[in-house]
Amino acid sequence: MRIIPAVDIKGGKAVRLVQGKADQEIVYDDDPVRAARKWADAGARRIHIVDLDGAFDGRPKNAELTFAILREVKHIEIEIGGGLRSADSVAELFEAGAARCVIGTKVVEDRNFLKDLANRHPGRLCVGLDAKDGKIMTKGWVEQTSVLAVDILAELYDLPLAEVIYTDIDRDGMLQGPNMRRLEEMRDACPFPLIASGGVTTLENIRALRALGCFACIVGKALYDGRLDLQKAFEAAGDVPRKAE
Repeated sequence: MRIIPAVDIKGGKAVRLVQGKADQEIVYDDDPVRAARKWADAGARRIHIVDLDGAFDGRPKNAELTFAILREVKHIEIEIGGGLRSADSVAELFEAGAARCVIGTKVVEDRNFLKDLANRHPGRLCVGLDAKDGKIMTKGWVEQTSVLAVDILAELYDLPLAEVIYTDIDRDGMLQGPNMRRLEEMRDACPFPLIASGGVTTLENIRALRALGCFACIVGKALYDGRLDLQKAFEAAGDVPRKAE
């Protein structure tokens, strides 16, 4: 299983939110590029970048920083999400070197948009399903829908997607461990590699996700707080760190 450190950008800084609440942020680095480089230098093979302002606003707001990360953090997969609700925004990121783009809100709002985009960029899109009580939240986790995350998966089988990222909002930033019951439901229904996000805190959490069969897990606050050592996380996941260039 792969370990994917997260760099969430808000107001031009690398932050972590508690349950996605914009008014509950902790700034961990004034320079998101430096934060991304730190995890890359430590051996991560992929980094998860989220433009939080973009997620709330509906269009990329920290593009200068995300493009700077793509320019300066080399030899590593960069996965970017947050406010990607137009084909042009996605195309620009791929042209700049992004390995993956994460589509969230538009998955629920416009399935034809997702289908067209996936066919334009086969094997390069991740669908981000962010849920509270199993129901999808959109627009930066501000609006809750009546749609169950697990039900959306049945409509994605024929699309050339890369992975599905499932984030349990109640667990995100809470350091309480992932929601294994929901993740098991997602694993059983998911036709694509599953990436777990939200609450990953301990080596035991990582071992449990690996045993569940997750392709990867995204880790944020536990790494920044020093509760989780990245090298030990690699070992628990069976991940092979990238060698320094």
